[in-house]
Amino acid sequence: MTFTELSAQLAALSLPAFRATQLFDWLQQKGAMDYGEMTNLPAPLRAQLAQVLPIYGCRILKKQVSALDGTVKYLFALHDGTAVESVLMRYKYGHTLCVSSQAGCKMGCTFCASARSGFVRDLTPSEILSQIHAAQREDGVRVSHVVLMGMGEPLDNYGNVLRFLALVSDSAGLNIGMRNISLSTCGIVPRIYDLMALKLQLTLSVSLHAPNDEIRSRSMPINRRYPLDALLSACRDYANATSRRISFEYAMIQGVNDAPGHAKELSSRLRGMLCHVNLIPVNPITAQDGQPTPRAEIERFAAELQRRGIPATIRRTLGSDIDAACGQLRLHTET
Repeated sequence: MTFTELSAQLAALSLPAFRATQLFDWLQQKGAMDYGEMTNLPAPLRAQLAQVLPIYGCRILKKQVSALDGTVKYLFALHDGTAVESVLMRYKYGHTLCVSSQAGCKMGCTFCASARSGFVRDLTPSEILSQIHAAQREDGVRVSHVVLMGMGEPLDNYGNVLRFLALVSDSAGLNIGMRNISLSTCGIVPRIYDLMALKLQLTLSVSLHAPNDEIRSRSMPINRRYPLDALLSACRDYANATSRRISFEYAMIQGVNDAPGHAKELSSRLRGMLCHVNLIPVNPITAQDGQPTPRAEIERFAAELQRRGIPATIRRTLGSDIDAACGQLRLHTET
């Protein structure tokens, strides 16, 4: 609940207004997972609230720490036994948490472990937010940046994700500014326009991964519904309306989408758009998957894009030894 909604709910229970401030602080700033933690509330009130306003957060089932770079992967249990994964990454500028927005995914991208696990349900705003609070508590850090790039398609859980964004950026809560939040989508065009109308100052990241429909449709079924022309037109409109740079994610698969001709084709499609391309060595999730493009070839691809006026960088791979890198998060059920 927002503070306004929480205030109204507690007023309906004939509670004084200051209780809303106390409760919102416990939930949104301190990240309380249980009313028992709220020691400045009377015990009878805590028992009453537990009955009428249950807290649906998450708890850590398993934690893995990368020996390569200190990246942390959490397996979080939800109240119904479903479990999702999140990843904490350490950078010079602070700590970034990659959160999940759904348990599983409907989108069916062939290079993504989340899609292969199937779809269970959307996460609630509190379940998305709780991943941040749980990570902060466990590791004693402050999460300064959030990326909605974990399990699920955020724009397929649009209403709950918008509520999460409102809560996580609330100055009385975690107060993480929109400019420190990235939202990733595989390309649900109508929802991009819905998001554009809100003119939020977050970064929109679009999973592109191909320079043409023929290649993209083979690995991303969404492309058959919203082909590249429609998607890139929406991206241009979004960038123009918000003055925010679009970030295009491009997972490089050897022999599939990494030839010099692909770089030329991609640059021609993106020319004139306020955008940036993140080149990512694909992270295979089975032995049958395509192999990542060698580093030297990725560098040549990036140089070709840059030569043609398209800003491009090669993303650093984090947490690969614990299956925490892009595309490697999987659906779990608690046992």
